[in-house]
Amino acid sequence: MGHTIHHTAIVDDGASIGKNTTVWHWVHISAGAKIGDGCSLGQNVFVGNKVVVGNHVKVQNNVSIYDQVILEDDVFCGPSMVFTNVYNPRAAINRKSEYRETLVKKGATLGANCTIVCGVTIGRYAFIGAGCVVNRDVKDYALMVGVPARQIGWMGQFGEQLDLPLTGDGETICQKTKTKYILKNGHCFDETELPVASHI
Repeated sequence: MGHTIHHTAIVDDGASIGKNTTVWHWVHISAGAKIGDGCSLGQNVFVGNKVVVGNHVKVQNNVSIYDQVILEDDVFCGPSMVFTNVYNPRAAINRKSEYRETLVKKGATLGANCTIVCGVTIGRYAFIGAGCVVNRDVKDYALMVGVPARQIGWMGQFGEQLDLPLTGDGETICQKTKTKYILKNGHCFDETELPVASHI
């Protein structure tokens, strides 16, 4: 227990909801869903059976989190953004066995009305702009805009754009937090992290 669930919400038996999590109006959480501590699920959110939501995740109104989506800690899902789980859907063809896993890593922001095509990995602290369509993996700290989404820069953990080139090497300081960010071989990390190249 220790969570708050609005009386209009439907939480199926078996769903796991962490402490200090708030579930707002007309939310439906399926039986197999696992939701962490300190989360907020806004109005009209749907959470599928094979979904894992980490701690301190904020899901804004009108978001459906379908099977095979994993959200790590501190992820932000903007209003009416969209996940898919079938790459080539047809109403007359059952493709439930073909669901593709989508992984959104720690601290990432998914802007309002963006679409995340199934099967991709969104890197840590990546920032997906409003209205983007993401159809490929996204690097840690990448700032993405457009349809299809393309990288135009880098975003720090505080949500401020970093003064770094898109490729190559470089260093900068976040003016809000004074954290140093390092770009090495086209991959961004902060000064507390080892410069291990991302798999993305």
